[in-house]
Amino acid sequence: MKQNINIALVGNPNSGKSSLFNLLTGLNQKVGNFPGVTVDKKTGACRINENLSATIIDLPGTYSLYPKRGDEWVAYKVLLHQDKDIKPDMVLLVADASNLKRNLLFCSQIIDLKIPVIVVLTMTDLAQKKGTEIDISGLERELGVPVITSNPRKNKGVVPIKKMIEQTIAANLSNPRSFINTFELAQKPIEKVKQLIPDISDYKALHFLINHEHFDLPASLQNSIETAEVENNFNPTKTQAEEIMQRYGRIKQIMQLTVVEADPLKKALFTERLDKLLLHRKWGYLILLAVLFLLFQSVFWIAQYPMDGIEWGFGKMSGFFSNLLPETWWADLFINGVLAGLSGILVFIPQIMILFGLITLLEDTGYMARISFLTDKLMRKVGLNGKSVMPMISGFACAVPAIMTARNIENRKERLLTIMVTPLMSCSARLPVYTILISLIIPSKLYLGFLSLQGLVMMGLYLLGTLMALIVSYVMKLFINIKEKSFFILELPVYRSPRWTNALTTMIEKARIFVFDAGKVIMIISLLLWGLSTFGPPQKMAAVKSRYEQLAKDNPTRAVELNKQKKSELLQNSFAGILGKTIEPVIRPLGFDWKIGIALITSFAAREVFVGTMATLYSVGEDADDNSSTLRQKMAAAVRPDGTKVYTFAAGLSLLIFYVFAMQCMSTLAVVKRETRSWKWPIIQLLYMTGLAYVLSWAVYAVFK
Repeated sequence: MKQNINIALVGNPNSGKSSLFNLLTGLNQKVGNFPGVTVDKKTGACRINENLSATIIDLPGTYSLYPKRGDEWVAYKVLLHQDKDIKPDMVLLVADASNLKRNLLFCSQIIDLKIPVIVVLTMTDLAQKKGTEIDISGLERELGVPVITSNPRKNKGVVPIKKMIEQTIAANLSNPRSFINTFELAQKPIEKVKQLIPDISDYKALHFLINHEHFDLPASLQNSIETAEVENNFNPTKTQAEEIMQRYGRIKQIMQLTVVEADPLKKALFTERLDKLLLHRKWGYLILLAVLFLLFQSVFWIAQYPMDGIEWGFGKMSGFFSNLLPETWWADLFINGVLAGLSGILVFIPQIMILFGLITLLEDTGYMARISFLTDKLMRKVGLNGKSVMPMISGFACAVPAIMTARNIENRKERLLTIMVTPLMSCSARLPVYTILISLIIPSKLYLGFLSLQGLVMMGLYLLGTLMALIVSYVMKLFINIKEKSFFILELPVYRSPRWTNALTTMIEKARIFVFDAGKVIMIISLLLWGLSTFGPPQKMAAVKSRYEQLAKDNPTRAVELNKQKKSELLQNSFAGILGKTIEPVIRPLGFDWKIGIALITSFAAREVFVGTMATLYSVGEDADDNSSTLRQKMAAAVRPDGTKVYTFAAGLSLLIFYVFAMQCMSTLAVVKRETRSWKWPIIQLLYMTGLAYVLSWAVYAVFK
């Protein structure tokens, strides 16, 4: 008879837990969220033998069964059987052999819960380098549970683990021995709880006494446990302290019996020597800037080719279907709605995969923790913490994957602040807008023979977005009423060589999440924008078509030119065009005309759409090589009805400032909604960024016009 069991994979952070998860499950993984939180829920399928399979649940890393952060509460509730969706049949506890004393605290607590448990010792090679020798059989005897060594980074140890899982399930082992005598800590209240909830261990009863308010229990049971606390003068803080002292006393005995450690005065490890340089007060920051610069540039350099390939492929596909399909509304919907929407989704995938792949490699090497450590002091001054720096830096490439990386921030307020300000970092989608507008209003001059004025302005726009992100975070922290205490507990792992297979698995998973979650929202909004840009009041649209049909008959040699003018005028009379005309009085104080208004609306799909919209409005040729030059000439020559230039220095600078701060990206809003599980925060983000863009653009135009 075939059987499937649930196995909870637990351990301290940086103990090798994720590596073991990837080794056991391969690509048979699913990533979601635990209910009510944004903490990743990783599950994977593992075949133990012909009749036994397992669902492995990778729980967030935690140091003990006394949670302080949201991710620790997730693991805690699963292990206490207070999660409705996940009921583990047994536990695989991963322990770092090179830091065994610290890992044994959590291990001893799991043992006393009386859940079937297997201890998997990782990093034994590192322990040997440190001169640490562990008596595995002796440790197994002292703990009273199976102990197995494994090296998941080198794909070793899977077979023994599967065999031990099979034996443990067959024997129905449930840790008959206790690590410490929990009952002596609070005899009467524990006895009372065990009467209320039969078949639980003494230690589990103790946790019901301490944290029952956080459990989803019937009101009558809550009251009964509370009464047991009051009647017996139960002091949770004192009891917890006594428990920890007893555990460390027992751990000390076990370490003396089973572990031989090297002389602590021996030469420092490579990790310690390298940290003296990488965490140096001066050199550490210079090296950090160099690493971030290379990371930032690599996302552009590497992603550029597949992104161009995707755009080229969709361009060819659109051209193919344009020639194949008849000129009907449904063909236009398919080509300019569905295909354009898919292109807008898939073009982000190279950046998402490359960014997460590079970040995974940095995490694997151990340097990511050093980045958080170095930047924590600055980030805390504006309401963030050291873990906020990577999402913000990643935002220079694309805000979509950058916001997804904010999941690593445990504190809800700091995570939310990071999500809210990351879109202010100038992403790659702004580059086409910056490039064409800078070329219009900034002269091509060199200073000192090599410093380009246009390049300096470009750099200034990036720095402006970064500075504003810090200012907004400082202000916003005063209004976000989340009182969760911030703990920046960070372990600096040893440096290791990166694992390419782990990076590849992460890249695939992150791309899949983006396509199937955020992609749904992007497609809906893309189709909506197509409708607004294609349809308009029937009488107006019919009149435009009729007039240009007559002009084409009268001027057959100008058919191509007239067709482009027709498309431009149809766009002007579409609902999007009408909206552009409608908002013109609102954007006129910024120096914008109705055509820029349409571009502001259509570029909400993606900021780079601004250039394509301008090309359509100004009836520019489709050839990419000539398009940018011709477009700049047309935009430079554009005049208002009174004969004044549209793109003056003041108007161009105002438009640049608007695009630095405005939330012109539906993909970002879709991801923010997904990460915050509410439309409240993306709406606030849209309003504050648009308001900021409007006010500062108005101020710039007023000063320079």
